[in-house]
Amino acid sequence: MKNIMLSAIVMAFVLVSCNQKSKETETIKTVTNEEATKSTETVAKTEIIDTVAPVTPSDYANDIVICYLNLKNQLAKDDSNGAAEKGKMLLASFNRFDTKTLNEKQKKEYLDIADDAKEHAEHIGANGDKLEHQREHFVLLSKDINDLIKIFGSNRKLYQDYCPMANEGKGAIWISEVKEIKNPYQGSKMLTCGSVKKTY
Repeated sequence: MKNIMLSAIVMAFVLVSCNQKSKETETIKTVTNEEATKSTETVAKTEIIDTVAPVTPSDYANDIVICYLNLKNQLAKDDSNGAAEKGKMLLASFNRFDTKTLNEKQKKEYLDIADDAKEHAEHIGANGDKLEHQREHFVLLSKDINDLIKIFGSNRKLYQDYCPMANEGKGAIWISEVKEIKNPYQGSKMLTCGSVKKTY
């Protein structure tokens, strides 16, 4: 009986000791993790501050292209209200472009494109209930975006697509971020009408 009691006391002592060491280890790990997290956050903040670069003309142009692609996707879905919203965003993107970042030649070329493109984006934005009217302006807007890409390039792979039936049968291009044809001029009537003419 004494042996059983002695064994029980020894086991209790061992369990308490092990549990205590486990808690000490957890405390040490927690402190270490917190310190590591703080250290990582400090390094990350320092790196972000050190790597901030000025906005380039290509950055502005890529912002415009993204807004254009969002507009194109709304037209392909026959969503005139969505296209109007994206048209307003595209107009805002053109207005954000800081022409002071351009040399004289680029500035002239950009302003020629932007003046025309802004007008088309504005018309698309103001006519949320007139899908065909939006598509008419999108024909000319797509030419402007194509010219913009020729000047500033793109940071992503893009496709120039062509629909022979658009623009009252005269044909028209558009720019897409996917190889699969999703026609913004025909929408659900003939979504896959068209072909890839060029890759950027």
